[in-house]
Order: sequence, then C-alpha cells, then structure tokens
Amino acid sequence: MSDIPEAEGPYRELTIAAAVLGVLIGALMTAAFVYIALKLGFTMPGSTVAAIIGFAILRGIMRRESIVENNLNQTVASGVNNASAGIAFTLPALFILGINDPELANFNPVAALLAAIAGSFLGIVVIIPLRKQMIEFDRLKFPSGIAVASLLRSPGAGERQAKLLAGGFGVAAILHVPAYFGWIPDQLPFGTWLGGPAWFPVTLGISFASIGAGLLAGRGGLPFVFGGMLAWWVLSPLAINLAWVPDMQATGAPSMAEWNAWAAGWLYSEMLRPVGIGILIGGALSGVIASLPALKAAVYSLAQATQTEGAAQEVSARTLYLGVAGSFLVLFLAAIFAAPDMSLPHAALTAVVGCLWLALAGLVVAQAAGMTDISPISGMSLIGVTIMFFLTGGEVATSIILGVAVSIGIGQCADMMSDLKSGHLIGATPRIQQIAQFSFAWLGVPVAIGVLYLIWNGPGFGPGNPDLSAPQGAALAAVMEGLSSGDAPVDKYVTGTAIGLAMGIFPLSGMGVLVGLAMYLPFYITLTYGVGCFISIALERRLGTAFMAETVVPVSAGFIIGEALVNLTLTLFSLGAGG
Repeated sequence: MSDIPEAEGPYRELTIAAAVLGVLIGALMTAAFVYIALKLGFTMPGSTVAAIIGFAILRGIMRRESIVENNLNQTVASGVNNASAGIAFTLPALFILGINDPELANFNPVAALLAAIAGSFLGIVVIIPLRKQMIEFDRLKFPSGIAVASLLRSPGAGERQAKLLAGGFGVAAILHVPAYFGWIPDQLPFGTWLGGPAWFPVTLGISFASIGAGLLAGRGGLPFVFGGMLAWWVLSPLAINLAWVPDMQATGAPSMAEWNAWAAGWLYSEMLRPVGIGILIGGALSGVIASLPALKAAVYSLAQATQTEGAAQEVSARTLYLGVAGSFLVLFLAAIFAAPDMSLPHAALTAVVGCLWLALAGLVVAQAAGMTDISPISGMSLIGVTIMFFLTGGEVATSIILGVAVSIGIGQCADMMSDLKSGHLIGATPRIQQIAQFSFAWLGVPVAIGVLYLIWNGPGFGPGNPDLSAPQGAALAAVMEGLSSGDAPVDKYVTGTAIGLAMGIFPLSGMGVLVGLAMYLPFYITLTYGVGCFISIALERRLGTAFMAETVVPVSAGFIIGEALVNLTLTLFSLGAGG
C-alpha cells in the first residue's frame, strides 16, 4: 500500500503551500530559538507561532479557508524547529571544550549532521505506533496540542494575533539594532549607579527576548527568577560576610571598587557557576525520576498499540521498519565519522545502544508531555551522553555527537504527539501529518547547526560571552570535562546535584533545572526575564487568561523572534563585511 496521501474530503490538507510555508516558518523559528537557547538555556514551543503566521499568510494573503491545511503548516514548522533545542542543548559543549582542546575543536561536522538527522527520523518512527493508544484510548492531555487546536478553530483570532506578533517583532527589532551597534547601552546597572557593590548586582538588560520569554512564562518562571536572586542577593553577600572570598590583601586589589569587581567574578566562577551546574544536573535527574511512572504507562501503551485497529490511519509498518533501519545506518555512519579509529563492531554496538536509549527515552518524554506538558529532555540527553561516554571508552566528541541524536529524537517524540493531538481535535488525517513530519522535520538540522557556526564565528557563545553563555551546553561540557580529567570541582557539583535532586519534592516540574540555570546565567539576564514574569502575573490578574492567550502570547513571541532574527542578520552582515 502506498503512503502517498490522496485528497480526503473537501478540505485541503497537505498542500505545496502548507509544506513550503511550514519549512520556511520552521527554519526561521529554528534560527531564533537556537539564539534563545544559547541566551536563556531553554526554548519555547513553536506550534502556536507557526499557526498564527499561517493564518496571516494562508488565510489573510492566499485566501485559504482550511484549518487542517494550517494544521499541516504548523506540524511541519514545529517538526523543523524541534532541532533548535536538540542542537543548542548539546553541540555547543564541543565548541566550548574545543577552546582548550584543539582535537575537540576539530570535530567532524558531518558526523554531527548525520547523527542529528538520524535522531530526527528515529524519534518520529518510534512514536508513531503509539498515537492511537496515547491520544484516542489513554486520552492524554498534551496541553500544548489542545492550545494549538483552540487557536486553529478561531481563524479570526489568528489573523488578529498575526498582526500583534508582527508588532512585537517590529518593536524588538527597532530597539535591538541600536543596542547591537552600541549606540545605546545594552544594560542598565541601577546598582552601580546607586553605589552598590558588584557582588550585589541590580542590573537590567535591554533585551525584549528576555522580557518576552518572561511574559510567556508568567508564574511558572518564578523559580528561575528566585534562583538568580538566591545566588546573587543571598549566597553572594553571605559568602562575602563569612569571608569565604580572599580579601584585598590576598588579591592585591588596589581599591575597594576593584576588589568588589574581582570578588563578583570569583564568586561566579568558583562557587555559583559550579554549584549551579550541579543543581541543573540534579534537577534534570529528578525530572527523569519523576517520569519513571510514565515509563510503565508508555510500555503499556506500546503493548496495547499492537492490538488496536485502524492501521489505515497510520503510515505503513513497512515505512516504519525502513525508517528504523535507515536511522540506525545513518547513526552507525555518524559514529564512524566521529571516531575513525573505532572498530566496525564497536561502532555498530554504539549505534544500537543509541537507538535503544532514544526509543526508551522518547517513550518516557512523550508520556510525560502528554500528562504534564513538561518534557525532561535535558535529563534524558545527559544520561544518554554519559552512557555513550563509557560505551565509547571515553571518546568525548563521539559521545556528544551521538548525544545530539538522542536529544533531537526524544524531542521529536513529544513534538510529534502534541501535533497529532492538535490534528485529532480538528479532524486532521494522522497519516498525512506523519508523512509531513517524516518528510520535512530533518530540514531543521542543517539550519540549527549553521546558526550555531554563525554565532560562534560572530559574537561567540559560552564562558567568553555572558550574553550568550549557552548554559545547557556549558553544563554538559563541565560533566564531560569532569569525567575525562577527574579534576573538576566535584564537591560543588555533588552539593549542587544533591540540592537539585531535593528540589524534585516540590510540585513544580523542572524547578531544579530552572534554579540551576539561573545560578549559571549572568544575573542581568535573569532579572530582565523576571520583569517579564511579574508583568505577566499582573496582567493576568487584572485582565484575565483570555487576554494573555489572545494578546500577550503573540506580542511576546514577536519580541523573541524579532530580537533573535535581527541579531543573527546583523551578525551575518558583520561577518560578510569582515567586521
């Protein structure tokens, strides 16, 4: 039976317009969200943004009336965009480690490209058999999928939101250009202006992307903000007053102002950063532990899926088998490219274990996303990279490159199910959605890797650029460095990990990860994000949830995409001009 879909019913669904638009929107979101991931340490779902833009173009310009066509647009776009988190959470670790290790700096980009593409395909094919069980029988919520379906059912609201998104984009772009060129300050150091010490910072960044992310998060982003406050407004003064920091005489600082600045740097590098990395790791692991009940449910769903009817609604089993075999082959080639000295049996074993862990982790993540809309991707990726490290005999580059496949694959599992949930609620055809994602999602991989290289060759990221510190990648780099050398600040990592695990007792999912990220990031980014959170809380209290969904969400998305794309465009022009 052919998998090429035929027209079903009077409505357009998978059309050239929907596919091309989805790829273009997905590519733009991928570029923007790689930037955001390097800046904040997390990304945002792209389905809502894609649906809003889809209404503006498909309905507003092309006069198309079919909401299932726009659903295909957002399915393709979100699948393409999925590469942004998978790449930005893992691959930056190799760039950061390569600063001090020329061998790692010369890693094979073809291996990373192949591994990422394999992960994209494998994540889709392993989750497709569970669609009917998870969505129709278990009736998992997938809250993001429900939100997108609600938007798709309100085309008038979608056109209005497209205008708001464009407005937010314009505001962020207009402000970011002068900040990028240094015509206006990119930070407002209120603490310094009031005579406060550098180790007690009160600084806001000029960043609509940070404010927009806070507006979207609202109350859910408060642990991130409080983590930064804990680091700089509690632990930092405590360390100063308890004399944990070398004094002026020991450091040879000529003035109190210079010692204050030195002390702030010392506190960050020697205490807050390693403890924050530990909390991030502990929080990620606690997310995995919290997801263990989802594993049982996922395995049950897999067993039940083999007994359900309606196979005509899904892509054929032959396609799935070919997808798994092809993904394994590409992952096998990636292992060989990454470590040319590795024997063929060893490379095959590594690819097999990578496929198995991706499938297992993907089941857990999809189930967790369906229950709570929280996906413990970073924790599953960290475990996957660690497994690969020991399996490859300590090959850091190979471990991280294969970890890229795991990260993208498990993200694809959650994204595929959320999109299928949206389609289920509006009457879309599952098989067509699956074919669309299978055909186009991998295109986000070269975009994400290309953007990573663009930023690295421009402003850079990691420890040398506090505005783009790549916290997830830096944390992974620290773990790999510790495993390889054994001279990492283990005491601080262990302390932080214990704290992050303990935070798992709180009812808010992902609290440890948010607090760890906040302690790692420069505080001006966290505080600016916090301004957005508090504004969001105030607006929701005064104007209600409907106003937030219909107005604040598209404006905030415009802020994020506007700053990110303008920054990348200016960087590209700067590199082209040799600046």
